[in-house]
Amino acid sequence: MSMDKIEQQGLVLLGCGKMGSAMLAGWLAQGLPATSVWVLDPHPSAWLTATGVHVNAGLPPAPALVLIAVKPQMMGDALPAMAALGNGETVFLSVAAGTPISMFETALGASSPIIRAMPNTPAAIGRGITAIVGNAHATQADMDMADALLRAVGQVVRLEDESQMDAVTAVSGSGPAYVFHLIETLAAAGAAEGLPADLAMALAKATVGGAGQLAEDADEDPTQLRVNVTSPNGTTQAALDVLMNDTDGFPVLLRRAVKAAADRSKELGA
Repeated sequence: MSMDKIEQQGLVLLGCGKMGSAMLAGWLAQGLPATSVWVLDPHPSAWLTATGVHVNAGLPPAPALVLIAVKPQMMGDALPAMAALGNGETVFLSVAAGTPISMFETALGASSPIIRAMPNTPAAIGRGITAIVGNAHATQADMDMADALLRAVGQVVRLEDESQMDAVTAVSGSGPAYVFHLIETLAAAGAAEGLPADLAMALAKATVGGAGQLAEDADEDPTQLRVNVTSPNGTTQAALDVLMNDTDGFPVLLRRAVKAAADRSKELGA
């Protein structure tokens, strides 16, 4: 990816926890010079200090982009130091969950280019998916720059409107936890049918991980993939008769779960 502007003007990473570290590792692996990155973090890890990036040092005068990767509750302490870069050409890209663009416009200046992103935890292994949306001052070039940076940790999709972010949070942001719980419960169900617990867990992990990879890689959509492995009146059909039940099966249960997450996201962002 083209990082010319970032190499020349610099990139500031505000917060370097798990998500920030995953992104930084991806950028460095793709050839971004460590000397083009400034990290502000109150508790820098040994890994971070060994990367060669500027840690808690004076910032460049007009960085190309500031990535805000601190927890929402730490925002009040972190943002005032960034206000001097507001209302200019520096792009602010936030991966802070539940924090609306309007809050950044208030803290940094209403004319600042601001992009809000919702990544998810598989970003830690380069398998994330991130949704982004910009304010009126974020140009196409700004969006492309954010897109290129976020592709270091997975796929990127663009939203039409910030109001869609609550649903994104509920599907892909919180979604990995739903899948982890599926693995837990699938393994427990296997153990209940007589398998040793460690064997049931190994089967559940590999099955969910493998099926997810197949769903991403296959030309067919997930509906067709499901049909492909479902023989009439066979074992899979017997299980799906339970799971696809429209009174207490996956359709109604996941609809309720995702709605609960989206509603909570709206409350937190209000």
